[in-house]
Amino acid sequence: RGRRRRRKKRKKNQNPNPLFLLLLLLLLLPHRNLSYQYFDFGPRLPAMATGGGVSGIGGGVMGAVNRAAASVIGGASDYFHSLATQTPHRLRKRVLATWTPEQELTQVRLRSGADMKRKLQWYDLMALGIGGMLGVGVFVTTGYVAGTYSGPAVFASYIVAGISALLSSLCYAEFSVQIPVAGGAFSYLRVTFGEFIGYFAGANILMEYVLSNAGVARSFTDYLCHAVGVNDSNLWRVKVDGLLPGYNNLDFPAVALILLLTLCLCHRLVGCTKDSSMLNLVMTVFHVMFFGFIIVAGFYNGSAKNLVKPSGMAPFGVKGVVDGAAIVYFSYIGYDSVSTMAEEIQNPAKALPLGIVGSVLIVCILYCLMALALCVMVPFNMIPMEASFSAAFQQIGWGWASNVVGAGASLGIIASLLVAMLGQARYLCVIGRARLVPSWLAKVNPKTGTPLNATLFLGLCTASIALFTDLSIVFEMISLSTLMVFYLVANALIYRRYVIIGGSPPPNTLLFLFLLTACSAGLSVAWKLDAEWWGVPVFGGAMIATTGFYQLVVPYVCQPDEGWLVPFMPWPAAISIFLNVFLMSTLKLVSFKRFAVWGGLITLFYLMYGVHSTYRAEEMGLGSDGGDGGGEIPQQNSNSSPVQQNVHKLEIQMQ
Repeated sequence: RGRRRRRKKRKKNQNPNPLFLLLLLLLLLPHRNLSYQYFDFGPRLPAMATGGGVSGIGGGVMGAVNRAAASVIGGASDYFHSLATQTPHRLRKRVLATWTPEQELTQVRLRSGADMKRKLQWYDLMALGIGGMLGVGVFVTTGYVAGTYSGPAVFASYIVAGISALLSSLCYAEFSVQIPVAGGAFSYLRVTFGEFIGYFAGANILMEYVLSNAGVARSFTDYLCHAVGVNDSNLWRVKVDGLLPGYNNLDFPAVALILLLTLCLCHRLVGCTKDSSMLNLVMTVFHVMFFGFIIVAGFYNGSAKNLVKPSGMAPFGVKGVVDGAAIVYFSYIGYDSVSTMAEEIQNPAKALPLGIVGSVLIVCILYCLMALALCVMVPFNMIPMEASFSAAFQQIGWGWASNVVGAGASLGIIASLLVAMLGQARYLCVIGRARLVPSWLAKVNPKTGTPLNATLFLGLCTASIALFTDLSIVFEMISLSTLMVFYLVANALIYRRYVIIGGSPPPNTLLFLFLLTACSAGLSVAWKLDAEWWGVPVFGGAMIATTGFYQLVVPYVCQPDEGWLVPFMPWPAAISIFLNVFLMSTLKLVSFKRFAVWGGLITLFYLMYGVHSTYRAEEMGLGSDGGDGGGEIPQQNSNSSPVQQNVHKLEIQMQ
C-alpha cells in the first residue's frame, strides 16, 4: 500500500497543473503588446503544424509552451547581441533627434488614439495651479524649514523660492503657448535639445511627481489625525521591525487616499478632466477661504515679539534663509501641471499664461502670509516639524481651531493630489507617444478623454512608495529634480529664441549658456565656502556682464509671430538659470548621490529600451501609427498557411 501511494504521488507530480500551464502560456506566448520587434531579434517562432489531428490537449499545450519558451530564449539571446552591436548606431541617430512643434501637435498626438477633450477655461487652469500648490507647500514644509534653516524668516525663503518659480513659470508659459501639448517640459526639451534630454527631464518630472505625491499623502495622515483629535499620527501607522529607519512606518491611510483618487480619476463620472476640474475648483475656493481663516486667526492671536525671539528674525543668517528656499521650493511644485492641460484648453494662447503665472503669484503671496502667521503665533524653536499649524493652534489654547486646521489641511492635500495626479498621467501619456516607454501607457480612453492606463500605473507606483517612505527622506530629492528640470527649460527658451532649430548650433549661444552656468556655479560655490567671499562679486559681475553683452550682440533668430512671449529676454531666463543652479548648490550631498543613482537607472533604461523603441518607430516606421501603434505588418508569402501568418503577426506586432 505504501509503494502504491508513493507511485500515485509521483504520477500526480508528473502531470502538469492545467492552471500553471495556462498562466505560463499567457506569460510566454508572443502578445501583440509584448514582443521583441524593437530589437531585431532575428529568428522567428517556428511555424505550427496544421495537419495530422491532435493527439491530446495536454500534448498540444505542452508543445505550444515548449515552442514559446524556445522563442523567448532565442529572442533574449538575439536581443543581447543586438544590444551590443546596434546600440551605438541607434544612439547616434536618436539621442539628438528633434521633432517640430507641428509634428508634436499632429503626428505624435494621433498615437494616443482618441483626442483629449477641450473643455477648460482660464479660471479652471488658475484653480488647478492654486489647488496643486497650496496643499503641497505650506502645511508640509513650513514647520520643518522654520525650525531647521530659516527661523522666523521662513517667509523670506518663500519669497526667494517664489521669485525663482515665477521666472521658471514665465519660461513654461511661452513654451506652452508655442507647443500646446500635454507633455510639458518633456515636449519642450525634446523639440529643442533632442530626444535624450527630453527623456531625461521627463523621467525626472515623473519621479518628482510620484515622490511628492507619496510624501504629501503621508502628511495627509498627520493632519487627519489632528482633525479627529489624535495628536500622535504614528498611532495610525504600523511600525515594522527589520526595515530601515524612515521606511519602517507603514502608512495605510495614505495608500487608501491615493488609490481612492486613482479610482475617481479613472471612473467615468469624474474621470472627465472638466469634472475633475470643477471638483478641484470648488475645493480650491474653500481652501483659499480656509487659508484666510488661518492668516487672520494667526495674526489675531500672535505677537510680533515672536518674530525676533529667542534668536532674532534670521537666527541661521542669510545662508539659512537661502538654504531654506531650496527646501520650500518643494511647495511650488504644481504649477507645471497646468501646462500638461494644454490639449484640453479651449483658448491655450490666452488661458495658459494666465493660469501658470497667475497661480504662482497668488500662491506666493498666500505662502508668505501663512508663514508669518505661524511664526507670530509660536516662537520658531517651538514649532513642531509635523502638522505645524494644527500643533501651533493647540499650543495657544485654540484646540477647536486645531481640529479645523487639520480638516482644512486634509482637504487642501486632497485637492493638490488630485491636480498632481492629473498632471503626472499626462506626462507619462506623452512620453508613451514618443515610444520611450511602452505605448499602452499613451492610450486615451475614448469615453472620458483621459489617459486611463497612465493614471492607473502611476497611482499604483505612488501608493507603493507612500506605504513605506517617510516625507523627510524625499524632500531634497524632489527639490533637486525639480530645479534641474526648470534649469533645462530656461536654457531651452534661450536656445529656441536665438537658434534655428534643426540647423547647426551657433557657437555663440552655446558658449553663452556654458558661461552662464559656469558663473552661476562659481558664485554658488563661493557662497557656500564662506572664506571665498570675493567670488560672489566676481562671478556675479561676470554673469551680468555676459548676459548684457549677449543681449547687445546676438539678435533674435526665432521670434514667434503669435502668442504670449517672455519680455526682456534673455534676462528672465538667465536669472532663472542662476537661481536654479544656486538653489541646487545649497542641497545636501546625499541628495546628489541619490540623484546620480536615479540618473544612472533612467539612462540604462534608455539604452536598453528607449533608444531601440524610438529607432524602430521613427527611423524604420514601425509601431508609429496612430491606432494601436503596431505598425504595418509585412506581406507574407501567399503559400504560407493562415496559422503561420497569424503566428508571424503575433511576433511582429508590439507596443
